[in-house]
Amino acid sequence: MPTKKPTKHISEDKSDLFEGEREERVFQTRPLSVRMRPQTLEEYVGQTHILGEGKLLTRAIEADRISSLILYGPPGTGKTTLAYCISRRTDAVFERVNAVASNVEELRKIISAAQNRRMNTGNRTIVFIDEIHRFNKAQQDVLMPDVENGNIILIGATTMNPFFSLVSPLLSRSLVFELEPLSAQDILIVLNRALSDKSRGLGQMKIAADQDALEFLAEVADGDARRALNALEVGCLTTSKNKAGEIHFSLAAAQESIQKKQVRYDRDGDAHYDTISAFIKSMRGSDPDAALYWLAKMIYAGEDPRFIARRVCICASEDVGNADPQALVLATAVFQAVETLGMPEARIPLAQAVVYVACAPKSNASYLGIEKALDDVKARRVQEVPVHLKDSHYPGAQKLGHGQEYKYAHDYKDHFVDQVYMPKDVHYYEPTDQGYEAKIRERINGLKNTKNYKK
Repeated sequence: MPTKKPTKHISEDKSDLFEGEREERVFQTRPLSVRMRPQTLEEYVGQTHILGEGKLLTRAIEADRISSLILYGPPGTGKTTLAYCISRRTDAVFERVNAVASNVEELRKIISAAQNRRMNTGNRTIVFIDEIHRFNKAQQDVLMPDVENGNIILIGATTMNPFFSLVSPLLSRSLVFELEPLSAQDILIVLNRALSDKSRGLGQMKIAADQDALEFLAEVADGDARRALNALEVGCLTTSKNKAGEIHFSLAAAQESIQKKQVRYDRDGDAHYDTISAFIKSMRGSDPDAALYWLAKMIYAGEDPRFIARRVCICASEDVGNADPQALVLATAVFQAVETLGMPEARIPLAQAVVYVACAPKSNASYLGIEKALDDVKARRVQEVPVHLKDSHYPGAQKLGHGQEYKYAHDYKDHFVDQVYMPKDVHYYEPTDQGYEAKIRERINGLKNTKNYKK
């Protein structure tokens, strides 16, 4: 009797074959930026300030002795990719969690499994938490004991400043590495690699990409490799083939594929505060070109124009002051104009005020004066109002001596008379020799030398 064929094994082989084909089809439908994610540190592009030869993070990865890490930086700079490369290099078990979809229950299960693994086999567990800033304080606190005891090695990725978004105890037990936006040259490397890679990229397609098109994407992506790759993929897949059967990826195609440029600017994050800081410092530093650039960035990103106008008013008073009193007048008028006009027209008066404040002579004497006076009020004994300056317009005030011996300034030459206006002789306002304030200084010094007499 003939032996039966091992149909079971043949069926299993076909199943494995079909499963592999399905996985391949799924992989090919993923975005180009996902398919082109570097598999090893050798493929990793950029961030040489933390991954260069002999750098601490490089040495720790190569020795498989990493401690808990927080990877912080803008989108598309390689935070998740770096964690993935570490996962392929380490002998530790790698668990990935997305803070948007996860919860405390899932964290506790992962931590419990890590504890058992460490006790039974001695193997370590790396827990990678993407967008860790999405975890609230209670969720972050769940990680604390096991990070402290070494039951898990935490790698957190965040686009938000961890010193604001993460709890201090977690930060103190982690190394924080800031990833920088990729350079245009780095992104060119990534784009060319995607065009030539036949298994993961677009190498199987006949694409003739113009250099200026690639350079445009590398520049306009603002250091975000994901954005550049997505634009390249959209541009190539939506461009018809020419008679030679090639896809010509031109500058026009690149410009169309990127559409409106995305500016990294979050209303409550670093980009917001860093940009407004640069804006104010540029006006204070009398650089109208830089001030206009930061203004343009905020307008393009959709910043509230009233917020910008308020900052211009503050700068006009704090940094220009009496060197040009018209600066505050103009800034206040522009604030009202912004309220009335709205965008996009409000950009014009805003630019006018910004240029005026930036070009005006500068003095912070008034600002320094009120700060000194406030310090005296807070830190020293509050001075009594001199009797001759007290209100004398109510019944009984004269019996108390209020207002007696007060000298009415308008009765004297130059409408000035030397008398005590506060018990302690201190000087808070020290006018500079900048702009109109030079005239103020000249007048004050002149009055001090005037011999007073009645008209």
